[in-house]
Amino acid sequence: MADRKLKFGIIGYGTEGSMYGKFVSEGMVENVEVVAVCDIDKEKLEKAKEVFPEAKLYEDYKEMIDSGEVEGIVTCVPHYLHPEMAIYGLTHGVNVLNEKPAGVYTKQVKELNEVAEKSDKAYALFFNQRTNPLYRKLKEILDSGELGPIRRTNWIITTWWRPDAYYKQSDWRATWGGEGGGVLVNQAPHQLDLIQWMTGAPDRVYSNVQYGYQRDIVVDDQVHFIMEYDDGRTGVFVTGTNEIIGTDRLEIVCDGGKIVVDDSKKATIYRLKETENDLNARMTIDDVKMLFAGQMKMDDLFETEVIEENSVWGGQHCEVLRNFAAHVLDGEELLANGAEGINGVRLANAVHLSSWLGKPVSVKDFDDDLYLELLNEKIKEEGKFEERK
Repeated sequence: MADRKLKFGIIGYGTEGSMYGKFVSEGMVENVEVVAVCDIDKEKLEKAKEVFPEAKLYEDYKEMIDSGEVEGIVTCVPHYLHPEMAIYGLTHGVNVLNEKPAGVYTKQVKELNEVAEKSDKAYALFFNQRTNPLYRKLKEILDSGELGPIRRTNWIITTWWRPDAYYKQSDWRATWGGEGGGVLVNQAPHQLDLIQWMTGAPDRVYSNVQYGYQRDIVVDDQVHFIMEYDDGRTGVFVTGTNEIIGTDRLEIVCDGGKIVVDDSKKATIYRLKETENDLNARMTIDDVKMLFAGQMKMDDLFETEVIEENSVWGGQHCEVLRNFAAHVLDGEELLANGAEGINGVRLANAVHLSSWLGKPVSVKDFDDDLYLELLNEKIKEEGKFEERK
């Protein structure tokens, strides 16, 4: 263990930045010391001063990075600013913990990744769901191959109800020019990361996205998309922000079993005693008759295991902060290397693009320029923000 703490700077002391500050101030992250806070809002800086009286306060993030006071930063700012701030930090001698998503569109994230690859500083993503012990165990099971090839993946994740008042709290929220989208870039990035982290990125997507479906916004508030893979398997992802009684259910069907996750807390793992292919090959017409008559003992075909995990509130975020500091100070492996952030951004972009074009879109050969061109058309039509480059 390191005998000192990482000198840490928080950029943006809003909801997330102040939450991370609270965790550190209460001793929940033992290897991090907040020595600087940056925000363009002076009232937020005053609140930060109450929590960290010894920390230096800045209104300009570049000034904070250039000060030499901080060894690492976290970017708790609107999404478009994530790549910009991360690039400045990495090119000015500071380790970067970037908030999700890594950016809004793939072109800017590619630029960031190129900078990070050349930098000798650490670049990590704040994918706190990767610390969830339940998903870590499921990834181990899938990576081991014990359940065989994946056939189908379904995730319904609609547990983040957001009324219109939520969107109206800031001018940049739920806009193309300020936020870059809706549920896909704000609420769902963790799940877009997890589904690829555990099951692999799809080769193509075909989407039906509704914009301002049940909310007074111009961006996506309800999304359905199909994932297609070259090996023949498929996946379905459903998300939205207009359900008071939301659902969080993930199903991963394999040749040798099935995983069902409810509420990101409980996983039921069904392990077939024979693969479905082998069972299918040996079924006779008499077996089929028993099946139709309800006489086949289906429970005899598989074994069941239940895994339940309850993460303490804030524990996941604290673990990301601790891991980031441990990586910088002691060389511990990162939970989420920053370069992986492009995967979720690319998938979200492809889902948007598929809905705009009305056809399937390639993920592995994604057209960065076309997406940015159409995004800028929407920003121009919105008339509130400058177009992006």
